[in-house]
Amino acid sequence: MVSNRLIDLSSDTATRPSAAMRKAMAEAEVGDEQKAEDPTTNALQERVAALLGKEAAVFLPSGTMCNQIALLVHCRPGDEVIAADVAHIFTSEAGGGSAFAGAQTWPLATERGIFTAAAVDAAVRDVNRHSPRSRLLAVEQTVNRGGGAVWPLEAIEAVADAARRHGLAMHMDGARILNAVVASGVAAQRMAASCDSVWLDLSKGLGCPVGGVLAGSRAFIDEAWRWKHRLGGALRQSGMLAAAGLYALDHNVDRLAEDHGNARRLAEMLGNLAGIRIMNPEVETNIVFIDPTSSGLKPKDIVAALMPQNVRMGTSYGGMIRAVTHLDVTTGDMETAALAFKDVVKGGRG
Repeated sequence: MVSNRLIDLSSDTATRPSAAMRKAMAEAEVGDEQKAEDPTTNALQERVAALLGKEAAVFLPSGTMCNQIALLVHCRPGDEVIAADVAHIFTSEAGGGSAFAGAQTWPLATERGIFTAAAVDAAVRDVNRHSPRSRLLAVEQTVNRGGGAVWPLEAIEAVADAARRHGLAMHMDGARILNAVVASGVAAQRMAASCDSVWLDLSKGLGCPVGGVLAGSRAFIDEAWRWKHRLGGALRQSGMLAAAGLYALDHNVDRLAEDHGNARRLAEMLGNLAGIRIMNPEVETNIVFIDPTSSGLKPKDIVAALMPQNVRMGTSYGGMIRAVTHLDVTTGDMETAALAFKDVVKGGRG
């Protein structure tokens, strides 16, 4: 079944600002953010800081910049960052931690990107002149390469306690923290309470065209602003972009539950196809990983064959296909995408 329009499930970054969001952007009051004179940017930063329970926040062009600035503030060259083996800061940021902060990484073997306090205890280096300093522990909420897995609050608190015992700072890559909030019912402030720094993405499920907001103590954010400037992140009249974030926080958070429902529906339909396995059968949020190994077809060939049917998915690690739901796709689109996938698999088998 060929869709009349592209059903883009490659990422929730595929969202486009709605007419109402564009209107809010066009009408935003602006000023020079570098002089703290952009009232809309100031309002967004204050709102996110309060949402995440932190003293201050800074609006940044991207989530990757949020993570990289956090590493730059927390670490010194030669320090070590401990995180899951599938963490975005290790796998998907072009080695930025080593290139910019000069930090090396200690990836923990995990099940879907969630690890234990015992794993943290085992990973921390003994203090001696021959070893790097264990400096930072990072968790990702939700875990992208874990199929949108949600870190339970108890698990966050347990690894945070371990970090404190060893004198480590703790950072949360909160790209999809609001997906976790909606899925779990735990407030963002409680999820982030144990963390020294945390950020949320605006350009994924919240539907904004650009941006993330990094939060922490006032001293941390003062240093983050310095790195924002050094890295070329000054945005000047950024209120037009910040207005999209304020609109999203008002209108696009609760509806993330629809994305989660659509992801579960898609996983259910695809999981019923012969030769197809859903890697994360308990779909918690908006990401579905599809393993086609038993079908005899290669992921990249399935993805390529879906495109003429106006269905876009992506390939990911370990021979998986990734499908991500968001506000620009509907429940009906799930039916269409599943039928197209079925046709491709059937056709590929001959």
